[in-house]
Amino acid sequence: MSTARRPLFSVQGIVFSALFGALMSVMSFAQIKLGFSPVPITLENLAVMLAGALLGAYYGFFSIFLVVFLLVLGLPLLHGQGGLGLVLGPTGGFIWMFPISAMLIGWLVGKIKGSGWASYVAVFLVIELFGSLLLYVSGVPWFAHKYGVSLGKALALSCFPYLPGDVVKALAATLIVMPIRRIFPRPK
Repeated sequence: MSTARRPLFSVQGIVFSALFGALMSVMSFAQIKLGFSPVPITLENLAVMLAGALLGAYYGFFSIFLVVFLLVLGLPLLHGQGGLGLVLGPTGGFIWMFPISAMLIGWLVGKIKGSGWASYVAVFLVIELFGSLLLYVSGVPWFAHKYGVSLGKALALSCFPYLPGDVVKALAATLIVMPIRRIFPRPK
């Protein structure tokens, strides 16, 4: 009796991971610079939210980790920049958390069943909590460290102004994810 072993990566999973990595790179070019903060408003975390929720924990992590890894190697994948200077720069704390965020979103959204309003609310809360708020856990202290400012000042410069936009992105991700997940299964 032989047991077939599932490969570590499927072709479908690799292709979708590459597509969501490319989506993240493209979405990073949509940015609004605020005069009072060096942190621009971007759509990068929307791509992270979508990758996790649609690809699941494994491929969501892989997709976004691949972007971060290639950034470290110097490829200009986020708003035309790359390299250790970006990854260790003031917004590096946010960038490091992107793969973890996608993984947690994928894992938790995968546990939410159904398509009613309660499922929409649950998916929204998971996406908002792990696709937005979790990023601030590493992003804000790192920002404070790099700029030599207090945690309160870092919150004012790199967190509070961005929260309303993050809610809108999480809502958009939820409205995209819920219909898609009914008709399109996650990659195996």
